[in-house]
Amino acid sequence: MAKEIAIGKRAKISEAQQYMLLSVLGAAIFLGAAISLVFHFIQQISFNAKIIAAEEQSIASYSNAIKTLGVCEKPKGSVYSDDELKKCDPDSIEVSQIPDTLRSTILNDLAANEALNSVPKEDNSECINTDGKPFTYKELNKMYKEAVGADALRAASSRIKNCSALRIIPDALPAFQNQEALLSSMNKIFIISDAIPLSFGSADFTKDVEISGNLHLLPMRFYFEDINTDTITTVLSNIERSIREIDVNKIFLEYKADTGNFNFNLSASEIYAYYMDTSKLVETTKTIEPEGKQ
Repeated sequence: MAKEIAIGKRAKISEAQQYMLLSVLGAAIFLGAAISLVFHFIQQISFNAKIIAAEEQSIASYSNAIKTLGVCEKPKGSVYSDDELKKCDPDSIEVSQIPDTLRSTILNDLAANEALNSVPKEDNSECINTDGKPFTYKELNKMYKEAVGADALRAASSRIKNCSALRIIPDALPAFQNQEALLSSMNKIFIISDAIPLSFGSADFTKDVEISGNLHLLPMRFYFEDINTDTITTVLSNIERSIREIDVNKIFLEYKADTGNFNFNLSASEIYAYYMDTSKLVETTKTIEPEGKQ
């Protein structure tokens, strides 16, 4: 009898131990699963935070570009909302609404600069009004605003492009190789200098110094025979005053003693103008990966 009681107690203790072991094992599995889920959620939250931060940075950069250029009016907050971008119409914005932007600087200062405006109007009858005076920037803008119909708008737009100082800005450093335009500009310099070269044209030599990335050379040379010192000074002075960047690197003067006058043969063997490739906006893609992923 006592033996049977002892065996029953041992069985109950063994059963209790099994239940305890199973309970501890179940609690450990549950705790491990909970810890894994918590760690997963923390990683997910961290990953989402990185995406949100990158998105906010992109939005801020995009907004700053718009504000700097003057495409839209300044946003109410620090960045443009979707509604503000939808309502933005660059063609209907007055310059006074976008102060301290690149666009306002160009339109207020450069385009309205009378000294610059006089350059493209010199030989263009389209840029001269009925009084024989060049159209002012305000007059050109007024004609564009008052134009009615596609043909009138196209004509007014063409006149602004041909007569505005903005046209000569790309002429100073063109975006492509236009040798004909350069030779034409040089020829005009010779004409206003009252000097006719014996030979003049493009050349095929290269400069012996490095130039930056997308900056390219346009080499040329000219030769004058029997030219006096005043004309030499005038030619070089007018080249220096040109809106284009023109470097005269080598000049040879040969005195002509047999004439009895102080005349020279002038040879400019290395003259350089420049052009620069158009800068293009490149879309960049940034990949964000969860921590620990290789």
